[in-house]
Amino acid sequence: MIEQHIILEGIDVVSFYGANNTHLTMLKKLYPKLRIVARDNIIKAIGDEEELERFHNVVNRLMDHCSRYNSIDEEAIIDAVNGKKSDKGSDSNVIVYNVNGKPIYPRSENQCRLVEEFSKNDMIFAVGPAGTGKTYTAIALAVRALKNREIRKIILSRPAVEAGEKLGFLPGDMRDKIDPYLQPLYDALEDMIHGAKLKEYMDMNVIQIAPLAFMRGRTLNDAIVILDEAQNTTPQQIKMFLTRMGNNTKMVITGDLTQVDLPQNQGSGLTQALHILKDVKGISFIELNKKDIVRHKLVTRIVNAYEDYEQKLKETNKK
Repeated sequence: MIEQHIILEGIDVVSFYGANNTHLTMLKKLYPKLRIVARDNIIKAIGDEEELERFHNVVNRLMDHCSRYNSIDEEAIIDAVNGKKSDKGSDSNVIVYNVNGKPIYPRSENQCRLVEEFSKNDMIFAVGPAGTGKTYTAIALAVRALKNREIRKIILSRPAVEAGEKLGFLPGDMRDKIDPYLQPLYDALEDMIHGAKLKEYMDMNVIQIAPLAFMRGRTLNDAIVILDEAQNTTPQQIKMFLTRMGNNTKMVITGDLTQVDLPQNQGSGLTQALHILKDVKGISFIELNKKDIVRHKLVTRIVNAYEDYEQKLKETNKK
């Protein structure tokens, strides 16, 4: 009799074992000759060498499946045991799968362009109005790269600028103070990575979320770095951020030039960067518009209404 330990890496063990360990129970029934015990992310199996090898191969297939689709089911287990590849239909456009196993894919022409340019260039500027999926698509691309082990970490940042209101003193330690500014980034990550796994990634600094001020002095290697709400950076801040780029690193800079929350006498660093870098080789520029809005249909109407109002205001001021 041989004892073998299998470590479940890069996946959420709760999803792998199933609710009330239903998936694990099924595996035990499919391999009655083995004694299988699971604790945390380690599966211990005892039996003869040939049966253990078959079981190990099945677990590896299921780990790959769980990593890709964020879940497994009875059909996936049977396919793994029979040596078949799981067929979820054509998924050539899918970036990743969310925590419920549903596909996340580009939903507009310019989102598709963002995905394509991400594979071609190491720095991408994605600029457009609210609801166009700039940040969400960028984070999905980063999660895919992490799952595929193309990078070692994801770094997400945004300037800590209040949107037109003073929040005053915030209690708690540094993380408690900056978390309100970074919540939209957490929301996207929680949609794509199970809570326990996300916490593990963050505890190990595989995924880092930090305000822009924390980027100074760093060299960012083997990472995908996303700067969100870049319209609220100063020219000095965005220059500092862009020059943090290290080896095997991609940067995605997202922003909405219609929602600048800086003081009126302070120019946006994003506006300046778009002008200065427009002819630099290796940088892509994606301009999203109202047609790319994928939130509630009212968001498109709201954007249109504000554009009409601002246009009328400009015409009135000219007179």
